[in-house]
Amino acid sequence: MKKYHGYIKKLKNIELLSRYRVGRKKEERKENGRSREEYAKQRLLAGLKYGAFAMAAVALVRGIVVSNGGSITVSNSVGGRELPIYCVECKEPKIALTFDAAWGNEDTAKILEILDKHQVHVTFFMTGGWVEKYPEDVRAILAAGHDLGNHSENHKNMSQLSDEEKEQELMKVHEKVRTLTGYEMCLFRPPYGDYDNAVVKTAKKCGYHTIQWDVETLVIDVKLG
Repeated sequence: MKKYHGYIKKLKNIELLSRYRVGRKKEERKENGRSREEYAKQRLLAGLKYGAFAMAAVALVRGIVVSNGGSITVSNSVGGRELPIYCVECKEPKIALTFDAAWGNEDTAKILEILDKHQVHVTFFMTGGWVEKYPEDVRAILAAGHDLGNHSENHKNMSQLSDEEKEQELMKVHEKVRTLTGYEMCLFRPPYGDYDNAVVKTAKKCGYHTIQWDVETLVIDVKLG
């Protein structure tokens, strides 16, 4: 981890933390009837459910990426279990910074300003509700050179849905973004980090790579500027 300390320090200096929730404030926020505490509890349970297996497998898998004539293929299957991509092997020390956009947009402009100042490009994983509510922010994110990612239409636990419902959760927001910007998203982050084989396979069927994370901060109140 020593080789990453400089990068983490740089991120702290520009006051950005991995997976900062766009628009979250100190007050209680509800997501599908969940308070912030309930949301955190569900995230913790999901982490306990999948964390031990992922930690054991990631050393073997590490999102093996192979380039072939400009195309990218990803192998993420271990022992018959389909895994999301947690990290990938790079020749140089690098990190990928991501944001989940599912609530408000109070800080979006400031975040984009800071990213532009430091010439950092990231991925914003957006829900369908956020895209519909803040279309100009979606356009601004793309115009600034960032990737747009799929965070599902309604931020539900994907493993609890039928395959048909999973596909609807993916493609509804996909169509919204394509209609709004012309951009074809290909990265999907399951809400709460909740996935199973069917989630990963359905995402792949819809043209998506399922993306998790291997470093997360639980700090929500981040000073910007």
